[in-house]
Amino acid sequence: MNKKKIFNDPVYGFVTIPTELLFDLIEHTYFQRLRRIQQLGLTMFVYPGALHTRFHHALGAMHLMSLALRTLKDKGVKISAEEGEAAMAAILLHDIGHGPLSHALERSIFHDVHHEAVSLHLMRKLNTEFNGALELAIAIFQGTYERPFFHQLVSSQLDMDRLDYLNRDSFYTGVQEGRPGADRLIKMLTVVDERLVLEEKAVYSIENFLVSRRLMYWQVYLHKTVTSAEQMVIRIMQRARDLARGGTEVPASPNLQFFLTRNVTQEQFETDDTILRRFARLDDTDVWGAVKLWADHPDTVLRYLAQSLLDRHLFKITLQTEPFDEEFQLGIIELIAARFDLPSADAAQLMIAGRISNNAYDADGHDSIDVLTKRGEVVNAAEASDLPNIKALSQRVEKHYICYPKEIL
Repeated sequence: MNKKKIFNDPVYGFVTIPTELLFDLIEHTYFQRLRRIQQLGLTMFVYPGALHTRFHHALGAMHLMSLALRTLKDKGVKISAEEGEAAMAAILLHDIGHGPLSHALERSIFHDVHHEAVSLHLMRKLNTEFNGALELAIAIFQGTYERPFFHQLVSSQLDMDRLDYLNRDSFYTGVQEGRPGADRLIKMLTVVDERLVLEEKAVYSIENFLVSRRLMYWQVYLHKTVTSAEQMVIRIMQRARDLARGGTEVPASPNLQFFLTRNVTQEQFETDDTILRRFARLDDTDVWGAVKLWADHPDTVLRYLAQSLLDRHLFKITLQTEPFDEEFQLGIIELIAARFDLPSADAAQLMIAGRISNNAYDADGHDSIDVLTKRGEVVNAAEASDLPNIKALSQRVEKHYICYPKEIL
């Protein structure tokens, strides 16, 4: 069987699968599950075109990795065939541990189980299945390989993951201002002392990338309506979980039911293969199927939340720079209790308060974006720029929000 297949990608055109190992990883049931997990969760409630999946993103990131490796080789960086395949496998599998609706349900289905840890556990399982073929890929993924620039290509402030999701998400949402200029950034990559750097002439491209990232966060990922929808689905799952663990019947698919009724920890996840098998069959369809069932549930709060989400009758959301005071929140709860004839404890479930924050660049982080100057010095991108933009983009912006049913207005 010819395993060197070609995918036709809407963003990049033809994407080649260069080795048999990469093809076999893509064919594996763990990876195929990503076809059923949307990249942007509930963002389609605001941007109707945002229906692409984690599968799309992983293939795109692998493609950008291939372009980056080719650029570095052309500049004289020694990269063996084994290292190249391992780097591409690491980026291909970097999101394999994502649960349903991507980030939205990461902490409401599991207890202290993060998708990065699940990805690593799945990679180790695949490594066993493929007779140790992923040893180097895992070392690159974890950052333990002796040549750190490989890990930087997989996970850093300017990695192939970020370049693809900004490119892909701006394409599918139609937010053209979010395009990061990935082609030029990749062409400007080089390696100094086994660390990834960019040539000095890339400084303005770096600024464009960081501006694009900041814009995408506030206009797409942290859009207030998206935040409202995501908080509603989190609250739905929390309410269903609390009811199920309290003895109330909450219909769901067998695999979702398993996680709703049990407090699964990271340790249990890694030691019990039955839990892993259940997780590997869990995707967005389980969540949406359950939400449709719960729209007729006898519990008033769960029923209202589920039906509202199905009909896109989203909570009113208000943002401000300071936290909402406790008296204001109690007043909202009282209005909800009166409008829906609920006890205060249940009414509190229909009000959600929290905060969102973002900085486009962590200038003081250990994985800063470094620039090779014409004098041969390696400096932080914030120092290399003659404009104040990069330093300004490193400032964290924080907003507090409160969400509640529009019926109380």
